[in-house]
Amino acid sequence: MNSAATGKPAIVVTAADLAPEALALLQNFELVFAGKTPTESDIVALCRKHDPVAIIVRYSKVGAAAMDAAPALRVISKHGSGTDTIDKTAAVERGIQVVAAVGVNASAVAEQALALLLACAKSVVGLDERMRAGHWDKSTHKSLELGGKTIGLIGLGAIGQRLAAMVHGLNMRVIGFDPYAKNLPGHIENVSLDTIWSEADVVSMHCPLTDENRGMINATTLAQCKQGVILVNTARGGLVDEDALLQAVRSGHVQAAGLDSFAVEPMPAGHPFQQEPRIILSPHIGGVTSAAYVNMGVAAANNVLDVLTREGARRQA
Repeated sequence: MNSAATGKPAIVVTAADLAPEALALLQNFELVFAGKTPTESDIVALCRKHDPVAIIVRYSKVGAAAMDAAPALRVISKHGSGTDTIDKTAAVERGIQVVAAVGVNASAVAEQALALLLACAKSVVGLDERMRAGHWDKSTHKSLELGGKTIGLIGLGAIGQRLAAMVHGLNMRVIGFDPYAKNLPGHIENVSLDTIWSEADVVSMHCPLTDENRGMINATTLAQCKQGVILVNTARGGLVDEDALLQAVRSGHVQAAGLDSFAVEPMPAGHPFQQEPRIILSPHIGGVTSAAYVNMGVAAANNVLDVLTREGARRQA
């Protein structure tokens, strides 16, 4: 459906902006921006008003209600790699394609995971706070040396493999679990989850969130991990039972956790993680670098164009 105002087909963007390079690719469409913190009801209302041919998803969720409000909708394109915020079953039932910008932010997310790991192992945040308060802990503090330690990566896609290369350079042993991974480099050993739990000094999450793996980091799996394990999660908050992690950190079984994703985002005020100094927090910005912002926007735009071009060709055939 074409917009009454411009005569161009509409695309709803569930954010306040896209990179200029992405905007240039979509100049033949009317772009409707949902704002910085759109709700599902906001997106439904925009779909009802503009009947977009595509939705580019950055924030919030896109469910069946939004799809039903947009009869012209042909493609939902994720500005990133994780599509768990899109109701893919509903999309399939309605003949709407769901596509993702896979791999374009791999370096950015892997770097964030490494930063969180180093912050945990070297007590970066805590030591900074202590020094600003006038303390000098040189004679009492001992950091963790990562060389020779084992890191277990859950998920060996583009991000997991990128981090593996980084920590291999730190002389860490790299083991990983991914039933779909093929042709892995020699410095990664593909193992079972049981091996991850029992042998890893660090566990880092790099898999998509599914119904099957939701809450896979829980009281049972944490209890199977080594005493003093470090957990890093730059994937999806739903992979972690937050109550179980909090208890494991407080008991000392988990030495520290570096988290970039959470069960509820933005994090609600008063969340207990905010009062736990051995949990390092960042606001799901692993993939948000200047380069990744452009790469994800361009990939999301190209994915929209590819699907719409194929749809147009199929209809003309």
